[in-house]
Parts: sequence; C-alpha cells; structure tokens
Amino acid sequence: MDQAERSTRTYHSALREQQAEQTRQLIADAARDAFLERGWSGTSVRAVAQAAGVSQATVYNVYGSKAGLAMSLVDSIDGGAGGVARIVAELSAGEGDPPAQLRALIGFDRRLFEHGGAVIRVMMEGRRDHPELAAAYDGGRNRGESNRRRIFETWPASAWREGVTLDSAADIYAMFCSVSTFDIAVIERGWTPDQLEQWWFDTLSELLLA
Repeated sequence: MDQAERSTRTYHSALREQQAEQTRQLIADAARDAFLERGWSGTSVRAVAQAAGVSQATVYNVYGSKAGLAMSLVDSIDGGAGGVARIVAELSAGEGDPPAQLRALIGFDRRLFEHGGAVIRVMMEGRRDHPELAAAYDGGRNRGESNRRRIFETWPASAWREGVTLDSAADIYAMFCSVSTFDIAVIERGWTPDQLEQWWFDTLSELLLA
C-alpha cells in the first residue's frame, strides 16, 4: 500500500468516526428531550429515532435497546458539559500541575450540573421505578469517579495534604461537587455558578492539597 492510499484510508476512517459520534450525539440529544418532556415510560425508541432523523435500526445499533438508550442520557449530559474533548484537553494542559487539574475537574462538574442538571434530577427520581435508569445513573457516576481517581493517582505524594488518601480524596470530592450542592447554592441561595465553582476550588484545594 502506498502513502497516498494509506492517507486516504486514514481520512475515511476519521470521517466515519466523526459521523458516528455526530449520530450518537443526535440520538442522545433527542432521547434527552423526549425524556424531559414525556418521562422514561413515554420515551420510545421510535420517537427518539424520528426526532434524531435516523432509523430505529440505527438507534439499536448505537445503544442496543431501550434500556441501553438510558445511557444516552448520560452521553447527553456529558455533551452539555462541553464534551469529553474539552476536559481531556484541560487535563492534558495541566499535567504535572495538580491545582490546574483540580480546577479542570471542578469546571467540568460545574458545567455538568449547570447544563445537565434537569436530566440528572429526573434520572435520580426515576431510578426508583426504572432499573435501567438506575443502571445508567450509577454507570455515569461511576465513570466520573473512575476518571477522577485516575487523575488523582498521577499526583505525587507531595501534592496531597497530610493524611489524605486516594479513597478519602474521592469521598471528599464527591460530597462537595454534587448536583445537590449545586442546587442548594445556585437555586436556593442565589449564588452564581461562577461563585460556586470558585468556592469548590478554594475549599477542595484546602482540604486535599498540601
């Protein structure tokens, strides 16, 4: 295979991946809108496919089933937080700088709750009656914590406040950066999201970092 042919195949592969991601996001956004409007019981694969402008077969190919479609709600929340690419870029830029990476993690969660809070709240309520929602909610939460732990594990021992372990750091972070805390601060107490994000950073820096 010559260089030109390899370049063409690489280009077509990248294009297919981009198109697949765009389709996935279209489905996720359509599922989110249907979920917020009609609830989980009223959200059908057919309605989601029509709203996304794709076939039902495409929805099944991407998410597998209606139960799998619940995970699309998590994808829609992540997309509303600026997407994975943004947080990956911010964490990469802050490599070797724990405070910068902590700020990136907090910024992502602020955007998550600010733009995806409505979906998170309805998922939290609906998971009591719908196991698939419970599984998707837990999956999204666990994915977020696993990603944070992977970042925390790269920080040197000298970065941590004395007595802080990986487990305690994960616990403290989760208790502070939550949709419940966001709702209390922003909805009940009238803070701006910027104020809350800065408070999270100041407080967690003091609690976690040397």
